[in-house]
Amino acid sequence: MTNIKSPKNKQFANAYSKDELNPIELLGVITEALLSKKANDITVLDVSELTTLAEYFVVCHGNSDVQVKALADAVEEDVLTHTSEKAWRKEGGNARSWIILDFVNIVVHVMSEEKRNFYGIERMWNDAKITHIKDVVK
Repeated sequence: MTNIKSPKNKQFANAYSKDELNPIELLGVITEALLSKKANDITVLDVSELTTLAEYFVVCHGNSDVQVKALADAVEEDVLTHTSEKAWRKEGGNARSWIILDFVNIVVHVMSEEKRNFYGIERMWNDAKITHIKDVVK
């Protein structure tokens, strides 16, 4: 995650947080959780210069509705374990084809491949700085 830089070295706090949280550290926890459950094509979009909705979008997809749920659950569990943070909002948990986890300035989109291809978040935010996260197997 060293190639992702925090815009203007900002720190932010979640509504459930007592302390400010470094967004790069949170991105690291999120992407490691996704990698641990074999998420496909993990992409981080730095949208900080494009919108006030968030600083980053993290987008990935799973191979089945079971994996989509497992990916979202892993992110929630690992973020809570490593940072004591909870998602401010969670949407789509019942449908399991597109789950959104909103951590205030980082929004995680865990989707089925079909939904990802159809909605094309990366195409919609094509002016964002894009980082592809790869699993490094040693």
